[in-house]
Amino acid sequence: MRAAIFGFCLGFLLFGCAPKPPPRWAEGGAPLVIAPARWERGDDDWIEIRENGQVLEDGDLLFVIDRVGRVTDGDYEALAVLLPDGHLAGTDNRSLGQVGVANAAPPGAVQAWLAITPDGRVTYFDADGERSAGGVWRGCSGPQQRTCTLVTQMLLVRHYRDANQSGVGVGVGVGIGVGF
Repeated sequence: MRAAIFGFCLGFLLFGCAPKPPPRWAEGGAPLVIAPARWERGDDDWIEIRENGQVLEDGDLLFVIDRVGRVTDGDYEALAVLLPDGHLAGTDNRSLGQVGVANAAPPGAVQAWLAITPDGRVTYFDADGERSAGGVWRGCSGPQQRTCTLVTQMLLVRHYRDANQSGVGVGVGVGIGVGF
């Protein structure tokens, strides 16, 4: 009897606290075009999107995206889904911001913190509207542009979250994350 109770408690601890997948996880969200692309970020490591949806930073797997807007980790565990209305929902239904075709806003904000021009140039906007360059995407024109915007958003949200959890006020680029 004790073994059964212990097993139940251990199972609850291991599986009961797992994050819930984002809403609409099973059916997916917004359609994406996935084709090879590369983000050259100056002094930062390059980002690559492979045709199979793998997103790499300097050759290391960061996450995987699919053609219906789902984002998973390397073990294919749910991280986020881009919903048809542009809302980027994370696990446990956490907002990860808004993603359009060529711009994105941080969680809890309506104004963009990044934009990608048709020629692939990435521009960051701080809370005061100041702009800074964020490198250039190659292979992100046309229908692939929203996919590149999603990847850029995922990286900024990761840096924003890491900066806020560590208590350090430094973000990506000049002023990214300030005031959000």
